[in-house]
Order: sequence, then C-alpha cells, then structure tokens
Amino acid sequence: VVEKAAEFIEDMISSLEPYQMQDLVAGLLRAMGYKTRVSPRGADRGVDIFASPDGLGLQEPRIFVEVKHRRNTQMGSQEVRAFMGGRQRGDRCFYVSTGGFTKEARYEAERSSVPLTLLGMPELRALLVEHYEGLDADTKRLVPLTKLYWPVAGR
Repeated sequence: VVEKAAEFIEDMISSLEPYQMQDLVAGLLRAMGYKTRVSPRGADRGVDIFASPDGLGLQEPRIFVEVKHRRNTQMGSQEVRAFMGGRQRGDRCFYVSTGGFTKEARYEAERSSVPLTLLGMPELRALLVEHYEGLDADTKRLVPLTKLYWPVAGR
C-alpha cells in the first residue's frame, strides 16, 4: 500500500506542467521556512527559484534552485556545471530533475565547492510528504493529498 501510494504521488507530480513544478518546489521551500522568489516565465539565467530566510538574500543560506521537469531525461554533468557557474561561497544549490541524474552529474555535485543537493523524483516525493502539512493552500492544490492511518501489525 505504501509503495502504491508513493507511485500515485509521483504520478501526480509527473502530471504537473513545468511552471507548476517550479511553484511546487517553491512552496516546499516555504514550508521548510524560507521565503522564495520564482523567476518569471522565459529566460531565467539558470535559476528558477531563489530562497533565503529573509527573501532578499541578505541572510544565509542563499539557495539557488534549478527545476527540470522532464520525465524520461536524466540531467548530466554539463547541465550541473552550467547551473553551478557563478555560484559563490555562502550559496546553497538544489537541482531538481524529475527525470533523475546521470552518474557523472552526481559525481559533479559531490565535487562541487558550493554545496549542491540533487533531488530526483523519489527525493522530491519524500520531501513533499514530509512537509505536506506546512504547505500553503495554493501549493497543496497542485498535489492534493490526504493523510491515511493504517493499522500496524503486531498489536
């Protein structure tokens, strides 16, 4: 049942449009306590979402987020390197790819001098479930879920 629920949630996330995916990730960061700015539609110069405690980037961490919503396309090391260009000390980065990442992209992230977290679909789903109660109403509408209590064996 748990595995099937995870699959259904991932299907719901997959059905979102690319800009809805950006809104979902921004809403998730807000639920985690950050203020966010989503880049306007069009050329975003490699940053889809900016987040920080104060929303202005005056307080660390300054979080830069790239969101790629491509179901069957893994992001590679070139995309990761391009995203990390221009990042500096004090910055934190998330790269979200619903298609996942190549082994080379993961290696690139591990050796980055600026902290970079790669979030594929399973990690995104897990964070969404973990922070769902803290999401605002608009973000919850993107992936509407309800809590289900199930008896645990052994009682």
